[in-house]
Amino acid sequence: MPTNPQVLPWTPPNTEDVEILPVGKWWDAISARTAVADRALELLGNRSGAVIQDDTYGKTYWLVGIDTSTVRSWRMRGVRILAELSDEGTLLGVPPASWGPEHRTYWRIPLGPDRYLTDTNHLVRALSQALDDVLGPEPNGRQLCYRCQLPTDEPVPVEVEGSGSDVGKVTYACPAHAPLYSKRRPRSLTSAAAGEHEGRPR
Repeated sequence: MPTNPQVLPWTPPNTEDVEILPVGKWWDAISARTAVADRALELLGNRSGAVIQDDTYGKTYWLVGIDTSTVRSWRMRGVRILAELSDEGTLLGVPPASWGPEHRTYWRIPLGPDRYLTDTNHLVRALSQALDDVLGPEPNGRQLCYRCQLPTDEPVPVEVEGSGSDVGKVTYACPAHAPLYSKRRPRSLTSAAAGEHEGRPR
C-alpha cells in the first residue's frame, strides 16, 4: 500500500517544550560544536537531514539511522555519537517540531517528509573537512585539557593567541570540557534540562 508522501516518518511527541527522549528508539544522533556544524552544513548542502541546534551549549545534532556501523568507527575531535548502549540508555533533549530560531533549542533544519535522517557517508566526510577548516589540522599527540588538566587523545583547540604573524599559545580542552570554555551566557531552563541529560544514562 503506498504511503502518503506528506506524512512525517516521526515527529517529537511534545508540542510545548523540549522533551528528553531516548536515543536508539527512532534514531541515533551525531553532535558537533556549532562552529564546526556551520561549515559541515555548507559542505552538505541539500544532503543534510533534519538538524537540532542548541545555542546555550553551542552544539548541533544530526539524526541518523540506528546502529549505523560506520558511525561507531568514527573518531573525530569533539564529535559525539549518541546511541543506545547495551547496559544503559542515552537521552537527548528534542524541541517541538514547530520551534525555530526564536528559541534557544530549535530545529535549524526542520523535520519534513524529505528531511529526516542524514546519510552518514555524506556526514562523516563533511564533518572531517569542517574540523580541518574550522579547527585546523589535528594536533600531533596528546594535549592537556585546560580545565581538568588531564591528557586527552582528542584535544580540541579552544583559543589561539596570535603573536605577530605567527600562531602563539594554543589552549586545548578535552571533548567534555571544550563547550564550557566559551560559555558565558546564562542557561535557560529549557536548554539546561536538555543539556544536562544529553548522553546521560537513564
